[in-house]
Amino acid sequence: MGETVEFASNGSTAGGYLALPPGGSGPGVIVIQEWWGLNPQIKATADRLAGAGFVALAPDLYHGELAGHDEMDKAGHLMSSLPADRAARDMSGAVDYLVGHAASTGEGIGVVGFCMGGMLSFLLAANRPDRIRAAAPFYGFPQGDTAPDWSQITAAVRGYMADPDDYFPPAAAREIEAALKAAGRDATIEICAAGHGFMNEENPMGAYDRALAERIWPELVAFFHAELG
Repeated sequence: MGETVEFASNGSTAGGYLALPPGGSGPGVIVIQEWWGLNPQIKATADRLAGAGFVALAPDLYHGELAGHDEMDKAGHLMSSLPADRAARDMSGAVDYLVGHAASTGEGIGVVGFCMGGMLSFLLAANRPDRIRAAAPFYGFPQGDTAPDWSQITAAVRGYMADPDDYFPPAAAREIEAALKAAGRDATIEICAAGHGFMNEENPMGAYDRALAERIWPELVAFFHAELG
């Protein structure tokens, strides 16, 4: 359904995977990868969003690098060595590309991300409040020195975190929800009784929860349609 595209990234270029809806146009949604990279599962997620009526763009933040599900060390290295400034530029470039695409309707777009992508979804929403109207982070969020000023986020937020989760503690997710609400934002973060990675049908972390994923997916689609059109 999709195709590889290139877009401007603050004086350079970046790439990604673009999937268009059957009707040819719709609201735009950025899909941000897990720490494995822009792999077939993330592309399939973009395709699935396109099938639900969205113009979905998954930027390739690793610039072609990938880690297999049996390469946890490599995935961790790719994530930890990802230049934060380059990731920010590439995501912002993806926003501008998607907003300007002929198939995208409306001036605001959504963002959804998983694991590392969940964390980056929050950061993108904080960095581009001019365009991000809806954010759906899954089992990932910025912590410590990487956390943004939460009041910078103006988008509606529907997050889904895991419990137990050694990477992203549920208590910290509740604090983020409270901070967003204190800033007057429309924010709900659900703590799901499932392990980290519960939406990934390829089950790399052994935590895929089919029943939970099938319950959340239509909620995600409805959220984006309600906020974006």
